[in-house]
Amino acid sequence: MKVRQDAWSHEDDLLLAETVLRHIREGSTQLRAFDEVGDKLNRTSAAVGFRWNAIVRQKYEQAIQLAKKQRKERKRMQAIKTVNGSMEKTSETKSEQSIDLEDVINFLTSLKNNSFQSTDLKAKTENLQKENERLRNDNERLKNELKKIEQQYATIQEDYQSLIQIMERARKMVVFQDSEEQPSTAFKMDKNGNLEKIAK
Repeated sequence: MKVRQDAWSHEDDLLLAETVLRHIREGSTQLRAFDEVGDKLNRTSAAVGFRWNAIVRQKYEQAIQLAKKQRKERKRMQAIKTVNGSMEKTSETKSEQSIDLEDVINFLTSLKNNSFQSTDLKAKTENLQKENERLRNDNERLKNELKKIEQQYATIQEDYQSLIQIMERARKMVVFQDSEEQPSTAFKMDKNGNLEKIAK
């Protein structure tokens, strides 16, 4: 039976599985594992990736889960080491620094000053809040007064219009009565051609 030139042997699959699992454990990516295997087997990383996803991966599901757990544990241990190293450095720094009485006095003095400043700021804040409340009340009161004045103005306008109408009617009545009381004047022409009023 002929073997294809690009056929995968059992050893190739084993190399692929071991490399991918190692990269997972170390927190690397599968793409880097495919590149590494491709270099060793003279294949493209795409071909290696296809082989892994299509054939090999299914046989190593439990091993993959275990490798992921190992990667998680490894990251946790690295984080602990980092924290411990940081704490050790802090401890060394503290031990190198000596605190004398003058430092304590300076610290307490600054603390006292900060406390006074805090009390002062608190009092100023309370005063501003009271002033704000007073201004709000004044604003509300002025709004109500303005509303009343606007209502009074509207009433005065109505009364003024009514008064103008009454005066206009009274003026018309006076003019009408005057015109009725005045008698119509009659004239006649004398022999010289002059007009003279005729007495009624």
